[in-house]
This record gives sequence, C-alpha cells and structure tokens, in this order.
Amino acid sequence: MKKSFYSHGKLLITAEYLVLDGVSALAVPTKKGQWLFVEENETNKIHWKSIDENGNCWFETELIQENNTIQQIETSNEENGIAATLTDILNAAKELNPNFLADDKGYIVENKLEFHRQWGLGSSSTLINNVAQWAKVDAFSLLENSFGGSGYDIACAQNDTPILYKRSEGKPTIKEVNFDPSFKENLFFVYLNQKQDSKESIKRYQSLPLKDFDKAEAMVKEITTKLLDCSTITEFEILIDAHEEIISKIIKTPTAKSSLFSDYPGSIKSLGGWGGDFVLVTGSENDMSYFNDKGYTTIIAYSEMVL
Repeated sequence: MKKSFYSHGKLLITAEYLVLDGVSALAVPTKKGQWLFVEENETNKIHWKSIDENGNCWFETELIQENNTIQQIETSNEENGIAATLTDILNAAKELNPNFLADDKGYIVENKLEFHRQWGLGSSSTLINNVAQWAKVDAFSLLENSFGGSGYDIACAQNDTPILYKRSEGKPTIKEVNFDPSFKENLFFVYLNQKQDSKESIKRYQSLPLKDFDKAEAMVKEITTKLLDCSTITEFEILIDAHEEIISKIIKTPTAKSSLFSDYPGSIKSLGGWGGDFVLVTGSENDMSYFNDKGYTTIIAYSEMVL
C-alpha cells in the first residue's frame, strides 16, 4: 500500500531575520509544494529517489538500518552531502519516535517537487514536514533537531491560508489571517537567479550585534498589522519600502533595489534571506519587461504563486 504526504511551499512577507527572535511575521503558503510517496517492499533497504518538477530524478540513494541507525549504502561523491543531510533528518525523526523504521521492512520512497529546487520556496522544510508526517512526529521538533530555523516555513507547509507566525520560547504560535490584496494584479515575484543558503543567512544574522532591536521590532510589527488592512498599492509600497530600510540597517546589507534595480520605478522587497531567491515587486505586467531585459526571466504573478 502506497502512502502519500504533502506540504506547501512558503514565502516570508515580513519580519525576515527578526522572526528568529520572536517577532511576529506574515507568511504565505505557495500553490506548489512537495509530495512524499512511501511504499513497503520485501527488502530491508530504503530506496530513495528525489524527482524534480519536470519529472527528472536528481538524487537517488539506498539506505539501510544498522544498530538502530539509518545509514547510506552507496552514493556518488557529489551526492554525499545530500545523502548525509537525508540520513540526519531520518535519524532525527527516529530519535523523536523510536518506532519509526524500527521494523525489518524495506521501503521505496519518492520525493516529488512541484517547484524548482533552487527557488527557495522550501525544498527542505517541505521535506521535513513530510517526513514528520510519515514518522508521526512533531515537525517543529524535527526541524529544531535537524536544520534549525524559526519554523515559519513548517507552519506554511501545514496551512492553506496566510498566517501570522511567532516563536516564543521555542514554541510556535500560528494565527490564520485574511491577506488577499485587492491590488494583487500589481504584485509579482522575481527570482534573483541564485539560491540563498538559509543556514548561512541565519548564522550571519545571529553573529550581528542587535542594535535598536526593540525599536525595529515595534516598527515591523506595526508594518505587518497595516499590511493586513492595506487597501491601495501606494500604501503597500510605502510600507514595504519602510520595511526594507529597517532590515537593511539591522543586517547591514543594501536593499535589493539599491544594489540591483536602482532605476526601477516600483517597490522591491526581499523575502526571507537577503541576496537570493525571490523578491516581491510592484508594477504592471508590462513593467516586468524591465527585469526580463536584465536577465531575470523567472517572473511569477502573485495569484499564480500564492495559495
């Protein structure tokens, strides 16, 4: 009998970085996510395949359980890091639920992405949430014991509406909210042609001295609240421009607009770790030719991206 598990992708609209320190963040699940299909077989091995959005296998390995630990059997050198990460996640799940993979059964496991794995929409968080469902463990605990992070991406994986996410004393608080901008035909997501390393972004942020944190927290909280009630594109642009300046000062990094698109007339906001993945931009469909002309050809309308 084949079992299937599913998780939504994610985008962080406000409070990037600050969400790690308990600031309430607005996040949205994406229409595309990731599937995990699991089928028992007669071997004692786990045959794992990862499939991309075009149906191509981009990673394959065999795992075995020895001494109550999941280990890789054989993987090419370039895939060793991926296999090590996978075994870390599965072993972390076993620690949370010792009955997980405790029998002598084998499994054929297929991991199927619906979005490009370089896009930063949550290829890791959707995997962790799917494994947590399979292992019958808490996904936030599994994240904490493997990748780390704020957990907003796990919350998006589990929800089908926009959310306010807050982590307090390590515990997630999730509130479903109504965020459906009336001007969404003027909102687009533009891929910056490079994947941002979430772990490195978190590490860099945590190494910085937090100056004026309380002030930044209050301002970002106010912006998030106002965005939920925002009714015009003009007000929206003012709010996200202000948010960009706040985070820029906190992480001592120029905004995406000032460094890459200084002559663009609309607003541009980074989402999640700065320097890669998608940015949110305002403008008309015709305005998107600006980014196309600069070589940023992956442009997705808000309604196509957000669940």
